[in-house]
Amino acid sequence: MFNDIGIPELMALVILALLIFGPDKLPKVIQDVSSFIRKIRAFSDSAKQDIREELGPEFKDFEFDDLNPKKFIRKQLDQHGDDLGIDDIRNGFDLKKEMAEVADSVNGRESESSSGTGSKPSLSKSPDLEKKPAAQPERPPFDADAT
Repeated sequence: MFNDIGIPELMALVILALLIFGPDKLPKVIQDVSSFIRKIRAFSDSAKQDIREELGPEFKDFEFDDLNPKKFIRKQLDQHGDDLGIDDIRNGFDLKKEMAEVADSVNGRESESSSGTGSKPSLSKSPDLEKKPAAQPERPPFDADAT
């Protein structure tokens, strides 16, 4: 809970508590706060136990941390990742290659994959694209790695 509080912050809190409550009331305040925190924890544990009992035996391994969307998705992918074919999708799609092909087609160059096959038409061969008005400046080349 207080993992990010260092020694200087803790000392500042102690000094501030001494100034606000005084040395005679400070032990009583600390005792009241600690008993309040214990009651809150007991209430929370009791509520969690009641929820688990109400859900039934199907949810015996249910953890409240699973309600966090990132943890839930990560847990589901760890359990069922191979069943969903995610590895096939991940291995079958090369984003850099796809982006390079898009960049080449936008810039009017032939990409490496289409240079030998001739299956993809090059945009630079289009007569409409070759007729550029003289007033427009030429656009800089598209860099797939920069985007």
